[in-house]
Amino acid sequence: MKIFTTILVVIALALIIFNITILDFDHLFEGKSMVALIGIAASFCAVCVLLIFRMSKIIVEKTKDQ
Repeated sequence: MKIFTTILVVIALALIIFNITILDFDHLFEGKSMVALIGIAASFCAVCVLLIFRMSKIIVEKTKDQ
């Protein structure tokens, strides 16, 4: 599961970087830039959720050992 979440985090970070390259800073809230902003926000949320999931798995493993 650790490898799977790591792969998903890397993919989400790659999507963030890709969407940053699409941004047009002159017209940030129009057309493709708006789609890129939404993609950046969604990828950031995915990274946060995956990191929370990984931390919860670590906590579960530590509590089972005790």
